[in-house]
Amino acid sequence: MKLGAFTLFLAFISGASGQYYDYDSPLFIYGQSSPNCAPECNCPESYPTAMYCDELKLKSVPMVPPGIKYLYLRNNQIDHIDEKAFENVTDLQWLILDHNLLENSKIKGKVFSKLKQLKKLHINHNNLTESVGPLPKSLEDLQLTHNKITKLGSFEGLVNLTFVHLQHNQLKEDAISASLKGLKSLEYLDLSFNQMTKLPSGLPVSLLTLYLDNNKINNIPDEYFKRFNGLQYLRLSHNELADGGIPGNSFNISSLVELDLSYNKLKSIPTVNENLENYYLEVNELEKFDVKSFCKILGPLSYSKIKHLRLDGNRLTHTNLPPDMYECLRVANEITVN
Repeated sequence: MKLGAFTLFLAFISGASGQYYDYDSPLFIYGQSSPNCAPECNCPESYPTAMYCDELKLKSVPMVPPGIKYLYLRNNQIDHIDEKAFENVTDLQWLILDHNLLENSKIKGKVFSKLKQLKKLHINHNNLTESVGPLPKSLEDLQLTHNKITKLGSFEGLVNLTFVHLQHNQLKEDAISASLKGLKSLEYLDLSFNQMTKLPSGLPVSLLTLYLDNNKINNIPDEYFKRFNGLQYLRLSHNELADGGIPGNSFNISSLVELDLSYNKLKSIPTVNENLENYYLEVNELEKFDVKSFCKILGPLSYSKIKHLRLDGNRLTHTNLPPDMYECLRVANEITVN
């Protein structure tokens, strides 16, 4: 199964009871509201530091009382944020602003950088043309998907930033290269559904998951992925990759667990490391199956760890698969061919 977009929903609150709270759960939304709450919103008595202001047709951020740490403002009509919008809640940890009408010019001053404990900032489905900032060093999870972003500001100093979601924007490779290189803790980066024709340079070497699907990438620089020592999940589907644009050992990465090259223009199978487990090559132009793409040598202790292999939508059929394929792919439990 492919790894989907990774979103954390649970916040663990330490205490004698050892309980945890799911702030997106409807159980928090219904029921009597805490007195320490904006009148139009809901702050569940069972955990009053969460304030829900979803789907209220709000045009501005309501008054946020002290003590609120988890603020939800989804599906409103908010088109601006004043510089003093959160001055009562400088210990805010989650700020969720998805599905509003925010523009960069109407987000005033250093409204986010003042939130010194902010860990999660989501501004998906708005009207941003640039990334927001400046941002606090405490930030761990930034989501700016489904906007109109063509430019990224500086992410310098965000030493805790681990997850960045930038899919469904209008980013080109040059806009990305200069901004992300200093993020030493970045593990998850989604740049799918943008306008890249090349791979961006200078991406953090700490990445474990990199999604670049649904762009217009047509070649991979020699040894581009070698610098990512721990890269596990790589998605390059729905691009314009052909055999001539992929150097021989581009994907021979020992840490890689999943590789998606589906919906490209490949005629031969790129070589991968024996440790790869999930390989998606459907809907290309593959004409032959070369066992050496998976196993350099065959023997009792030398075989591929492939479990799932997608080859459907190509020019391959069961009849032109080589017999020694099964000796190489001896642990595979799913091989899909036309």
